Amino acid sequence: MTTPSGASVNTISGAASSVARQAAQSNASSSTSAAYTVRETTLANGTAVREYLSSAGTVFAVAWSGPQMPDLATLLGSYFPQYVAGVQASRAKGVRGPGAVENSAVVVHSGGHMGAFSGQAWLPSALPSGFSTSDIQ
Repeated sequence: MTTPSGASVNTISGAASSVARQAAQSNASSSTSAAYTVRETTLANGTAVREYLSSAGTVFAVAWSGPQMPDLATLLGSYFPQYVAGVQASRAKGVRGPGAVENSAVVVHSGGHMGAFSGQAWLPSALPSGFSTSDIQ
């Protein structure tokens, strides 16, 4: 994974550069709180991707919503294989429904239907002090 500056770090998203690669055109905005910044990008397909960056600039969470799924392999980076393995294990047990993987390294909730997809992913160990996962929208 990389930060916006291109340095390799253990984050959930490749930050703006990876999101931008998914979109032929994008609109980006950001907002800041004391402990983190939220950067939102609208992909060419209309899906909004919000990246939550720590004060150090590392992405600790992402959320998406829109008519199409974003490229989760790009958003989740090195955590994507854990997500795929978790979903496959759930399916093998007969679990149907949204993709949800929760372990100590990464939490991913993804679901929806044609035209309306949404999800969130975060690194439990990287959440800033006082940050609530309900803030990931």
